[in-house]
Amino acid sequence: MDIQQILVYASLALAVGFLVKKFFWKKRVKKSKPCGDDCACH
Repeated sequence: MDIQQILVYASLALAVGFLVKKFFWKKRVKKSKPCGDDCACH
Protein backbone atom coordinates (compact mmCIF):
# COMPACT_ATOMS: atom_id res chain seq x y z
CA MET A 1 0.00 0.00 0.00
CA ASP A 2 1.00 3.54 -0.60
CA ILE A 3 1.60 5.89 2.33
CA GLN A 4 -1.10 8.23 1.00
CA GLN A 5 -3.72 5.47 1.12
CA ILE A 6 -2.74 4.62 4.70
CA LEU A 7 -3.17 8.26 5.72
CA VAL A 8 -6.54 8.49 3.98
CA TYR A 9 -7.86 5.35 5.68
CA ALA A 10 -6.52 6.47 9.05
CA SER A 11 -8.23 9.85 8.79
CA LEU A 12 -11.45 8.16 7.68
CA ALA A 13 -11.32 5.84 10.69
CA LEU A 14 -10.75 8.80 13.02
CA ALA A 15 -13.67 10.70 11.52
CA VAL A 16 -16.03 7.71 11.80
CA GLY A 17 -14.87 7.09 15.37
CA PHE A 18 -15.51 10.72 16.27
CA LEU A 19 -19.04 10.61 14.84
CA VAL A 20 -19.85 7.36 16.64
CA LYS A 21 -18.56 8.79 19.91
CA LYS A 22 -20.48 12.04 19.46
CA PHE A 23 -23.86 10.61 18.52
CA PHE A 24 -24.07 7.21 20.24
CA TRP A 25 -22.05 7.45 23.46
CA LYS A 26 -23.76 10.69 24.51
CA LYS A 27 -26.95 8.82 25.44
CA ARG A 28 -25.12 6.38 27.71
CA VAL A 29 -23.37 9.15 29.63
CA LYS A 30 -26.65 10.95 30.38
CA LYS A 31 -28.20 7.79 31.87
CA SER A 32 -25.39 7.34 34.38
CA LYS A 33 -26.38 10.21 36.69
CA PRO A 34 -26.46 9.00 40.28
CA CYS A 35 -29.64 10.84 41.20
CA GLY A 36 -31.71 10.99 37.99
CA ASP A 37 -32.72 13.94 35.84
CA ASP A 38 -34.98 15.90 38.18
CA CYS A 39 -33.27 16.14 41.55
CA ALA A 40 -31.56 19.33 42.74
CA CYS A 41 -28.20 17.70 43.37
CA HIS A 42 -26.15 19.89 41.01
